[in-house]
Amino acid sequence: MEGAAATDDKRSAGALVLFSGGQDSTVCLAWALDRFETVETIGFDYGQRHRSELQQRPVVRTALMRLRAAWAARLGPDHVLALPSLAAISETSLTRDMAFEVTGSGLPNTFVPGRNLLFLTYAAALAWRRGLNVLVGGMCETDFSGYPDCRNDTIQAMARALSLGLDRQITIETPLMWLTKAETWQLAEDLGGQVLVDLIVAETVTCYAGDRINRHAWGYGCGRCPACDLRRKGWERWQSAKT
Repeated sequence: MEGAAATDDKRSAGALVLFSGGQDSTVCLAWALDRFETVETIGFDYGQRHRSELQQRPVVRTALMRLRAAWAARLGPDHVLALPSLAAISETSLTRDMAFEVTGSGLPNTFVPGRNLLFLTYAAALAWRRGLNVLVGGMCETDFSGYPDCRNDTIQAMARALSLGLDRQITIETPLMWLTKAETWQLAEDLGGQVLVDLIVAETVTCYAGDRINRHAWGYGCGRCPACDLRRKGWERWQSAKT
């Protein structure tokens, strides 16, 4: 599926959400909890600089369970996998202490080659063991940094490859694929009201520097990295549309 709402048969099925602890993956987790009977989460420790997102994951999960009783009943186990080799082979500003900039290839140096491909492969392997056929990820090619592994063509090609390789139908749902950041804020409000919006502002980490000190209207962050810039602009456009 390409970000479409789950069908009735999926409402009785289970899903595994790629959950980082950031804004997008939190909205995706709420989206999945609203649609699937059973929802589990998976996160990855790959030596990222913004490790505060890993610390916020259980905080956000607990808050989501308190937000709605139905969500609490549906939210299953969390899984965190360590992938230190990804940082070892990545010379990027997400895994090294270096300035954020655009490289000669035209891609930002926050791009970690193969990251989403690895994440989806490991998630699918875990889903196979857990009896789950649906993966949910926050990939988006509307407001994004140009990462080729966030494109819909890439994600759907991965779904086909994983289905063949596991001999089981694997569906990858990407509810944010065609949404702007402003529309992602609106989706959060549609799913959980102002309480969910406030939770995202207060507890999620999207900043590439992992800043949990500087608080802005749109949440914590350094205010300078590309992720903060996207989040801020999305918030401002969403607020403008509401007035």
